[in-house]
Amino acid sequence: MQRFHHHRFSDTQALADLKGSQRVSVCIPTLNEAATIGAIVTAIRREHIEKSGLVDEILIIDSGSIDGTCRIAAAAGATALLSAEILPAAGTYRGKGENLWKALHAAKGDIICYLDGDIENFQTHYVTGLIGPLLTDPETDYVKAYYERPLYDGNGSHSSGGGRVSEILVRPLLSLFYPNLIGILQPLAGEYAARRGILEALPFPTGYGVEIAHLIDLAEQGRTDRIAQTDLVRRIHRNRSDAELGSMSFAILKVVMRRLARDGRLRPGMPLPDLYQSWGFEGDEVTQLIQMIPEPERPPISSGGLLIAVP
Repeated sequence: MQRFHHHRFSDTQALADLKGSQRVSVCIPTLNEAATIGAIVTAIRREHIEKSGLVDEILIIDSGSIDGTCRIAAAAGATALLSAEILPAAGTYRGKGENLWKALHAAKGDIICYLDGDIENFQTHYVTGLIGPLLTDPETDYVKAYYERPLYDGNGSHSSGGGRVSEILVRPLLSLFYPNLIGILQPLAGEYAARRGILEALPFPTGYGVEIAHLIDLAEQGRTDRIAQTDLVRRIHRNRSDAELGSMSFAILKVVMRRLARDGRLRPGMPLPDLYQSWGFEGDEVTQLIQMIPEPERPPISSGGLLIAVP
């Protein structure tokens, strides 16, 4: 699984030349992102549409914002669409994955670049860093971002600590059941790009489980060697409340549990690994962290035993 730094793809015009007849769509799911969406769209339009021609369209797929998100995005140069109005015969759900799936129907691109709409420190290398591997390597089909995610609390900013759902829920699940995906540094990153044909062959959970579902399904299809990752350095966005993260975790866990059942990875009496793997970020350095966590169980005292053998 290849890893790149976005600097490798800093020659935007060279990427535009490599694009040839392919079309590139940047798709951004939104819900009340008025504070950030204008700057994101403006930067992409100026640098990647007007200056280099690398990007062919910017689509905003909106869940019904009430803060002017669509108006601001359209004024900045995007095509703003309501998710509920795309494929109305298919019905509609309110959720991130739904917007990404609807975007795939509305976009004209052969390469789809998904970005979140709440990025406060957006820079245009987000786009080049994600689509660069697809344009330079025909063996790469899907590119995930990774970065430091600062966490803000009452005492200011911490360079690490963001991505709490990834650290507390997703990495443990991957260690237990999908160790071939441990190498994905930011499994829930909302910034990624892929070839249209790959995306069209994947199911899209309608909520926050969409990103982890893609990775698991690509792994089950034997495509992990066609996934690349690009270091975008740092991502700043609003930190969500514990209640919001709880809801997000519930949706992600449902999606993972469905796949565990589908893939036969969770059965009665099945032994579970003791190895827990995670990652540490310090500037440009990425360090793999490994722990053994056996967690055996003591029996009820009334049983007279000393230890329950836990597989």
